[in-house]
Amino acid sequence: MSLPTPAPDRTAVVTGASSGIGEEIARELTRRGHGVVLIARREDKLRALAEELGDRAHVLPADLSNRSERAGLLGRIESLGLTPDILVNNAGLSTLGAVASSDPDAELNMIEVDVASVADLCSRFLPGMTARGRGAVLNVASTAAFQPLPGQAGYAACKAFVLSYTQSLVGELKGTGVSATALCPGPVDTGFGEAAGFSKEDADAALPSVMWISPDVVARTAVDAMDRGRMVAIPGAVNRVTSIFASIAPRKLLVPILARNHPGLRRAQ
Repeated sequence: MSLPTPAPDRTAVVTGASSGIGEEIARELTRRGHGVVLIARREDKLRALAEELGDRAHVLPADLSNRSERAGLLGRIESLGLTPDILVNNAGLSTLGAVASSDPDAELNMIEVDVASVADLCSRFLPGMTARGRGAVLNVASTAAFQPLPGQAGYAACKAFVLSYTQSLVGELKGTGVSATALCPGPVDTGFGEAAGFSKEDADAALPSVMWISPDVVARTAVDAMDRGRMVAIPGAVNRVTSIFASIAPRKLLVPILARNHPGLRRAQ
């Protein structure tokens, strides 16, 4: 299965497109001839990217933690005369630290963006794709989806949802002409960690340098995986091996090691 053929009235919707992986996926899709609709809260960043990408890049600022704003996205895209053939659910964030010291509002905001937004947008965009008999969905999870992660418990659980949800979509979409892919990157130098609350130095100390993948490589891996109709894509050989290990390792052994090494928990001790 390959990606839908680009056309002037067709587009790829990319959430979280103002930076990092989402920005690079938008660039990669544009290089392959697809128009893009760029969605994030930071309109200035989106407009700068759209100017770089050209006339077929459209900017739709939206807060994906807001249910009413999510509900209006499909109509806003269709009002531009565009048909969304590709949906990239990339927007995401993480909290940091022990649940016992967490901010409930921040935890629920993360779940709205990382989980509810994925399910909401898939529910709204997939009916049109299946009716047309073409389309592709990319849901961005993480290698954290394969393991518990003390210090980022909510984040790992959110990404486990995204992975399981996408794998289920693959079964549901068989024979429809629509594909679903879960992208599970390991550490990527995008500023994501700093936004969550830990420094690049903390992350470098906790994660070997061989695990780090650049955003442009992650984006190419993601779009290649969509084009091939792959269920799961994990950029980097080391990350693929560690994900397999994490998924089969006994939790009694794995969890104490992860808790001991996580920067958020080490700093709190």
